Amino acid sequence: MLIGGYKIRNQSVSHFISFATVEWIDVFTRQVYCDMLLDSLRHCQIKKGLLVHSWCIMSNHLHLILSALHNNLSDVLGDFKTYTSKQSIAAIEDNPGESRRNWMLRIFSEQGHKNSRNSKYQFWRQDNQPKECFSPAFTAQKIDYIHNNPVAAGIVDKPEHYLYSSARDYVTQTKCSLLEVTFL
Repeated sequence: MLIGGYKIRNQSVSHFISFATVEWIDVFTRQVYCDMLLDSLRHCQIKKGLLVHSWCIMSNHLHLILSALHNNLSDVLGDFKTYTSKQSIAAIEDNPGESRRNWMLRIFSEQGHKNSRNSKYQFWRQDNQPKECFSPAFTAQKIDYIHNNPVAAGIVDKPEHYLYSSARDYVTQTKCSLLEVTFL
């Protein structure tokens, strides 16, 4: 780990960032939870100047390459994580069809009680480890990694076949995925 921990030091450049649920709980196997993440990212794009360059939502984590136009990227990500944590917990609590509800809430509660910064639940792990996209080669490698995640997991044969990803945008060079993408 770098001295001072993993931090976004240069707020004006793009970063590769991953978020994972605590204990790697497979929350995003349901469309409702994926849609909630996408809605929150769209809100950050419209209201906070977030630029999404590449993205992929997997069952228990998401990968992104992001930058921010007018705001501090760290602040935007903090707001995103706080909001999606609360929304995800509420959606799980209020979903009568969620067969895993009690199990997930128990784990979120246990993890929340281990962290003094939480009052009740912890949804996201705290080890994002943002990495500055310092060169075109590094950025291209991370975009390939992001888009090939569903292929490596055996979900699809080709990255562009995965719904919750920007791979289609990059294959077609048009903006056709579920989330607005700003090409690098």
